[in-house]
Amino acid sequence: MHAPIGIFDSGYGGLTVMKEILHKLPQYDYIYLGDNARAPYGNRSFDTVYHYTLQCVKWFFDQGCPLVILACNTASAKALRTIQQNDLPRIAPSNRVLGVIRPTSEIVGTFTQNKKIGILATRGTVNSESYRIEIDKFFPEVEVHQEACPMWVPLVENNEHQQPGADYFIQQHLNRILEKQPDIDLLLLACTHYPLLMNKIRQFLPSGIQVMSQGPIVAESLADYLQRHPEMESRCSKGGSRQFFTTDDPNDFNSQASIFFGERLQSQHVAL
Repeated sequence: MHAPIGIFDSGYGGLTVMKEILHKLPQYDYIYLGDNARAPYGNRSFDTVYHYTLQCVKWFFDQGCPLVILACNTASAKALRTIQQNDLPRIAPSNRVLGVIRPTSEIVGTFTQNKKIGILATRGTVNSESYRIEIDKFFPEVEVHQEACPMWVPLVENNEHQQPGADYFIQQHLNRILEKQPDIDLLLLACTHYPLLMNKIRQFLPSGIQVMSQGPIVAESLADYLQRHPEMESRCSKGGSRQFFTTDDPNDFNSQASIFFGERLQSQHVAL
């Protein structure tokens, strides 16, 4: 049986999540797909993101994956619910697609002392209001303040995020969210690219503000999900293999991916 767990992102950011999942659950087989040819998703319409994401989910199912993780906040915000409610019952009722917003929202409120948190994300994720809606379900007493940071993904993908030129864009958005609510004591990096900016973000933040990235949360949530759903866990093959695919140039993907994944990898091209 070769039934890997699928991990999807519009580009490279999901590799920061995959790295944490592999650290937590190395025994399973995994397939990663980056839809780099159509990235970024952050500024695209709900309808476009939904159609692109569904196309990629169907591709994972064709590879034998019974479980797909949308390691992309924009896809989770704009496509996940529709795929779960409308498409899965029709195309693959026994398969599952999970996102990154719900597991993050379930625990984020436990890390704030004064119940005021900030969300840094792409414009698409912010406009969807997904985090505000989900966090309110679990922590109605928590204030959620959001800031879209449209330049942060290009800075990371062009490997400019450690350069002095990045400082202006990082400071700009940190200042803006603290202007909205100066008493924020927790910032959630609600885009899988943003952990690569962690050092710069901490450099420009006042002390006493926690910064949280999603990779460890999603990995812990996946482990919990598989434990609670033995019928799904038994369908996931355990050969410790990993494969990487991109809809764009594999050579470009390989060179960029190491920035996010922390090691060299070999990818293959897939045409959707």
